[in-house]
Amino acid sequence: MSPFEYAPAPESAAVVDIASSYGLFIGGQFVPATGGTPFKTVNPATEEVLAEVSEASTDDVDAAVAAARTAYTRVWSRMSGADRGKYLFRIARILQERAREFAVLETLDNGKPIKESRDVDLPLAAAHFFYHAGWADKLDHASLGPNPRPVGVVGQIVPWNFPMLMLAWKVAPALACGNTVVLKPAETTPLTALLFAEVCQQADLPPGVVNIVTGAGATGQAIVDHPGIDKLAFTGSTAVGKMIARSIAGTRKRATLELGGKAANIIFDDAPIDQAVEGIVNGIFFNQGHVCCAGSRILVQENIAEDLDRRLKRRLATLRVGDPMDKNTDVGAINSRKQLDRIEEMVAIGEAEGAQRWDSGCELPTNGFWFRPTVFSGVSQTHRIAQEEIFGPVVSVLTFRTPAEAVAKANNTPYGLSAGVWTEKGSRILWMADQLRAGVVWANTFNKFDPTSPFGGYKESGYGREGGRHGLEAYVTTAGPLERASEAARSKGASK
Repeated sequence: MSPFEYAPAPESAAVVDIASSYGLFIGGQFVPATGGTPFKTVNPATEEVLAEVSEASTDDVDAAVAAARTAYTRVWSRMSGADRGKYLFRIARILQERAREFAVLETLDNGKPIKESRDVDLPLAAAHFFYHAGWADKLDHASLGPNPRPVGVVGQIVPWNFPMLMLAWKVAPALACGNTVVLKPAETTPLTALLFAEVCQQADLPPGVVNIVTGAGATGQAIVDHPGIDKLAFTGSTAVGKMIARSIAGTRKRATLELGGKAANIIFDDAPIDQAVEGIVNGIFFNQGHVCCAGSRILVQENIAEDLDRRLKRRLATLRVGDPMDKNTDVGAINSRKQLDRIEEMVAIGEAEGAQRWDSGCELPTNGFWFRPTVFSGVSQTHRIAQEEIFGPVVSVLTFRTPAEAVAKANNTPYGLSAGVWTEKGSRILWMADQLRAGVVWANTFNKFDPTSPFGGYKESGYGREGGRHGLEAYVTTAGPLERASEAARSKGASK
């Protein structure tokens, strides 16, 4: 019997004031939707309804784009970079001041553990605004081309796995470069975006610079198809990313697409095994595996496979699955019933294909959406669980003998977003990083992010980069005379 007994350490929800219903944020004000059917957002840990949220119609999207265009032509694009930076600094400081409020709301609406919202999502969100505030008056020195100018009105669609952090990834560089924004949060996690609208008001951001419209796929499609949108930024599934690419083909719209992943976490026999086990846990069970760059495939050198398997399972047995508001929780709730069904379907496919399933066997709450940390062994390259994104706390283990075989197996997937390499040999790390077809390669760590570092993928993981100097490129134009005349005509027509 353990000499220690577990004692819950719940965070209080009293720091957040959730309204019973929410409108849309257009032109600096909350306004009622003109159409659409309101929908409910729920706490995935309890299935309790948190609020009723408006569904934006095409007319509402029209109004948001018009407000963004007016703010762009009359105020924001004419403002000096130094002054734009002051607004971003102000937003960053407010996010820091209200970080606890945002973290609690994110956990309630999303299901992720409060320690992740508190220690990862919100500090990084504020850091992105601080970082991009510094770039606002230095774009001429960012190697973006001659005379970089804002693109115009940007449509942004963010996913449900990191609602507030993905908002910051997209809004901060767009505003720093002089663009205005129409943003749609995911329908299952809209509340922190709507709270961010209050931050925009608190920061006295000029009306229309940031507009937030809520809704599901139809609202997102209205943004994608709108002729007043100059650039799109989307993070989400590969299937939806392909639809967006087809929709804008033949238009002048730009796009950055950050899509799915099936990252390999490659463990060599000289790696510090216990450290690698922690990296595996952080790579796949962080945020319940709801991470596009999650290390969902372990490639382990054959001669240490049994040792790694034993140590990994021992570590997983210690993970606490349960109330996301408990500061001791390691794995929270699956975001929605739809996503839980997807995970269960893929796990059943893995078992049917002959892979061996192991899970932690922990007790799960009776209400809400939950899934135990799961490991599949005996997996081959042809198994669907080795090729398709599961987006949950499920990892597949494959083995390799040589570095070349590890590279071949790691690259044998439709995706190319990230990878991890665990070895004591620096030369091997450099060689692997050069050979792996992945946008981000971590060495002896995993899931480490910084606003100064670009992030993005290859193949079906999308195109474009977010973060760092490279992430600014999609939000500026260095167009020639004919394109500048076209931009001026479009802006003039939209402002009438």
